[in-house]
Amino acid sequence: MRIGVLGTGNMADALATHWARAGHEVTVGGRDAAAAERLARRVGGGARAAGLREAAAFGEVVLAALPFAAGAQVAGELRAELEGTVLLDCSNPVGPGFRLLTDGGPPAARRLAAAAPGAEVVKAFNLCHEDVWRMRPPVFDGRPLAVPVCGDDPAALDRAHELVRDTGCRPVAAGGLDRAGLLEATAALFIGLWVGEGEDAQAIAPPLAYASGPAA
Repeated sequence: MRIGVLGTGNMADALATHWARAGHEVTVGGRDAAAAERLARRVGGGARAAGLREAAAFGEVVLAALPFAAGAQVAGELRAELEGTVLLDCSNPVGPGFRLLTDGGPPAARRLAAAAPGAEVVKAFNLCHEDVWRMRPPVFDGRPLAVPVCGDDPAALDRAHELVRDTGCRPVAAGGLDRAGLLEATAALFIGLWVGEGEDAQAIAPPLAYASGPAA
């Protein structure tokens, strides 16, 4: 599929590299042309560099690999180009003290959807550090990383699930876009545990077989 990438940072690098290796056509878009060129060369697989507007217009799927503070503004500027696309949001609105910056307001994914109402927004890829996404593949103790995906449109979700699998991970249906705020809050909690406390966030939940307590 054709994938446009908005942004030239670490998440853009990590995810676009997987997708180019999987055979997708990738266009990297940035305000800084030199940064976009450098990233397209790193991604390889025929990836090319462009401006933000051209990358948005190119993609059937568009990855918004943008800081939370810039996401809605950029999506609003590109709303015409984003019409009819699947817009993947991997942002985390987490501020100092691991505080959720959207607390009391719409989640980041909803803000993107409001800014570009013709796009189908899907929330995914927000729970892990960019270097986890650079792993080939992210597998731990023989188990592929599970990636929660939130969205409302079945066709958009199908495409997002395919792109999750292309990273070597397993997509998990996490509900509609109304649940995207839960993913963002989960990221704030996990980052606070991992970075702030040095705790293993994975250890806070029992295995599925014990989710309701031990078997009788």
